[in-house]
Amino acid sequence: MQRNRFLGDILSTLFDRSETIPRTDDTRDIFDLCRALLSNEGNVSGLSLAETALKRYRTLSDDDKIAFFLFLNDELDIDAPALSVLAAAYAEDPSPLAFEALSATAEPKRQELLRRLNQPLGATADLVAMRVDLLRILKEHPELARTNHDFTHLLRSWFNRGFLVLKAINWDTPARILDKIVAYEAVHQINDLDDLRRRLYPPDRRCFAFFHPAMPDEPLIFVEVALTKAVPGSVTKLLSEGRTPLEAEDAKTAVFYSISNCQKGLTGISFGNLLIKQVVAELSMSFPQLERFVTLSPIPGLNRWLATQTQDQEYGHIASAILEHSADPQDLRIMAARYLLAAKRSDGMPLDPVARFHLNNGAEVYDIHADADLSVNGRTQSSGAMVNYMYDLSRTQAHHEDFALRSIVAATKPTHTLSTTALPNKPKEPAP
Repeated sequence: MQRNRFLGDILSTLFDRSETIPRTDDTRDIFDLCRALLSNEGNVSGLSLAETALKRYRTLSDDDKIAFFLFLNDELDIDAPALSVLAAAYAEDPSPLAFEALSATAEPKRQELLRRLNQPLGATADLVAMRVDLLRILKEHPELARTNHDFTHLLRSWFNRGFLVLKAINWDTPARILDKIVAYEAVHQINDLDDLRRRLYPPDRRCFAFFHPAMPDEPLIFVEVALTKAVPGSVTKLLSEGRTPLEAEDAKTAVFYSISNCQKGLTGISFGNLLIKQVVAELSMSFPQLERFVTLSPIPGLNRWLATQTQDQEYGHIASAILEHSADPQDLRIMAARYLLAAKRSDGMPLDPVARFHLNNGAEVYDIHADADLSVNGRTQSSGAMVNYMYDLSRTQAHHEDFALRSIVAATKPTHTLSTTALPNKPKEPAP
């Protein structure tokens, strides 16, 4: 009995594998392969067709890729007239059959195509890479936003929290993944293996990343964490080669000093909120003595905003001095506080993208530091200023609701006071 079951398993595996091998004699173009995948042929030979279509896509030129996305956008769009008829019928008779017909017609055929393309092993990574091409082409072909919407819709379901796996990244993590951490670091560049070791090996350093089972060697997003006694005010000191490591058990503060999204094809699918919450839970369990969870974050839009303020009669001279790197550090802190708390988009949200991310997660602006990031990038985007966002777990939900519903920027009292501090008047021009 066991031998028969074992033989059956082997035969089943062989048939499954043979079905996924793309047909080398299939000369149809990618459009006909996709049409076949959506037909009855796709029900019988779906894995092989999907693998062949994905392989064919990898060989397309840029012009051919544009034609492919236009095919998805136009030929596989919703049948609006049929949908209108079915919607009217459902309004008259909301029966299960009418609902099923309406639902099937309301979904663009390209969504079903993407699901069928996602059948072979490794196909999810192919579709994520395909969306990278789509986002690039979208700039010249804005009508493809309909297709991009469907990619986003499906990727959000495939990459929802139930499928994500949190893993600690350390010095023993396989080199193929460590190489990607180095490549994907988007906030504070990792210069070499010694620099990477300083961020992963000491007892007061941690790194966590989300992975997806369909892309096990590709981090989706990762966060670098420093365990410290006090709230830090300089990433230069935090990452210093000569610092003395702290025993993790002596730490009182967990500092999220770098959060990097890794997959351009997953733009618009947010993992950061989930990552921070789960890492806070993990650290709280491992180190119950931790009292504070804060970030040490860049202020990427500060200098762009200051460049628009140089003609202001009240503080234009301060904005100019900051951009020329000749301002007093306290003036830089004041202007950064005004930017974070008061500079808004037309929809009432803060101008700064990092601020929007953390405030929407329920954090508050805790403190602002001058001369905190002396790297070329830090001086270029914010004249070296950085900000701490505090995650007070007892207040994050209230802060999130205030921000999401009323655009209220949560900030500590000292930060509010800093934002309203008077700036020095412009020196008078000497008499001729």
